[in-house]
Amino acid sequence: MTDVAVQTLTVRPEALADIPAIEALILRAFGPGRFAKTAERLREGGTIAAGFVARDGNGRLIGSVRLWAITVGDERALFLGPIAVAADSRKSGLGADLVQACLDHAAQAGMGVLLVGDPPYFNRFGFGAAPDAVLPGPVDQRRVLWRGSGIPCGAVAIA
Repeated sequence: MTDVAVQTLTVRPEALADIPAIEALILRAFGPGRFAKTAERLREGGTIAAGFVARDGNGRLIGSVRLWAITVGDERALFLGPIAVAADSRKSGLGADLVQACLDHAAQAGMGVLLVGDPPYFNRFGFGAAPDAVLPGPVDQRRVLWRGSGIPCGAVAIA
């Protein structure tokens, strides 16, 4: 029988020193095409409400996610993304851990969370369709998802 080392990862709040590694991870995960996405319009000039990271046992940043302050109509909310996980750490559940950190933060703040993502992945976290949330650019409306009280309605903008 072969011994297998199990590595424990901790998701923790993002620190200023993490920013260069976060930006590099996001670029590797999404490439320069991410700048053309409507979700990126919400992040430009926006305020990070919270960010979370995970590092491996060697100190390498292997996961990152951020929440951005937005409004949907007249309601304050949070916009989740991007979620980035290093290619060699995917399929480990780290993405789900990062999403959960965001949801815990949002619950403590008493705010709903909006995102653009894959419904089969995010439905398990309690996200549902947000057909009346209007993003600042073209988007597949089936991928605009909400978790919170009520159904958001109106234009989505940075707060």
